[in-house]
Amino acid sequence: MIEQKTFGQKVIEFNKKLSKISMELPDGFKIINPFNGSQKEIVNEISTTFYKRFYNDCNKRRIILGSSPARRGTAVTGVPFEDAEHLQKETGILIDKFYINKSSSGFLYDVIEKYGGCKKFYSDFYMNFVCPVGIVRTNSKGNEVNCNYYDSKKLQEILYSLIVSSIQAQIDFGIDTSVCYCIGSGDNYTFLSKINKKYNFFDEIIPLEHPRFIMQYNSKHKYEYFEKYLTALKQNYNKEKEIAYS
Repeated sequence: MIEQKTFGQKVIEFNKKLSKISMELPDGFKIINPFNGSQKEIVNEISTTFYKRFYNDCNKRRIILGSSPARRGTAVTGVPFEDAEHLQKETGILIDKFYINKSSSGFLYDVIEKYGGCKKFYSDFYMNFVCPVGIVRTNSKGNEVNCNYYDSKKLQEILYSLIVSSIQAQIDFGIDTSVCYCIGSGDNYTFLSKINKKYNFFDEIIPLEHPRFIMQYNSKHKYEYFEKYLTALKQNYNKEKEIAYS
């Protein structure tokens, strides 16, 4: 009898495949991939520990998708939306030289805590990105800055097949496709809705404002957005529970 792989094992295998991604991007753009970068050994250790701890089962989960990994966030830690400080607390692994705490992950971490904590949240949800690898571009000063897959039409065309195949691969982990939560209610939501219409990944996509937008431009109203997140996550999750046990 073949032993069934856990949700976490499937994520770890997916990340290993990401390490082999290599493609030519338009001039001025570059892929940032934590799983084959200079810190790949520590990134693999962190992400493996994380997914074995919180995803060591075969239960279905709902998916939350951002746009792409930030160069100083997930592109460093290998775990979507988790920064170095939080991961150290959760895994006990010190991420040397990358001890940063971003406001985006801080907002989401507050949502997770209010939802019921990491164990409960990660038993119900799985977070990743529409584009599974980070992207940077070189600005006029010669510095590398974050970039999204939708910032260039040519870039989007090159990454299109990777995006589609990676979403399908993650659905195969055991994703509840009745709903997808999209972090980013603008271009990310527009693009995801467009490909969803073509490939029918999810029955419904619920847009949620990006934490960076909230904290940078609407911090005075962060508690309203905080409640919006919780209401969306709890309402839809409980709705399925009611159907499942009716």
